[in-house]
Amino acid sequence: MPSTCSTFRCRSVPATWRVAAQLVAQLPDGGVVALQGELGAGKTTFVQGLARALGIERPITSPTFTLVGEYAGTGLPLVHMDLYRLHSPDDLLSIGFSEYLERRALVAIEWPERAGDLLPADAIRVNIRLAPDARTRIIEVRKM
Repeated sequence: MPSTCSTFRCRSVPATWRVAAQLVAQLPDGGVVALQGELGAGKTTFVQGLARALGIERPITSPTFTLVGEYAGTGLPLVHMDLYRLHSPDDLLSIGFSEYLERRALVAIEWPERAGDLLPADAIRVNIRLAPDARTRIIEVRKM
């Protein structure tokens, strides 16, 4: 099956949240969203948009030191992972990575390349980067 890619240019946090909400609307049963981008590009901001669309009112911060944050709202649960500090995919096995993927939840993973082959092949890839003007986020959403 060929992949599809959509590109969005966002000049504000609310615009980024709207793109995230559009993605949530396409994932009624959850799934894995793999967020790639440099530090400060807006990955956690995108996850905040996912959370808002799921009816989660708690503040969303990057779980860099805890690795996993779990949130419940009025919709699906959100599992937010930040794999930045992992050294190898084997580290994921010790936190129950496969069990998180089996849940009916939306699993958002920052730094997914650290998961290696453990990342599901059907994960939706979201690449976020800052445009040269440093005020615009370019968000590419690729569905496999």
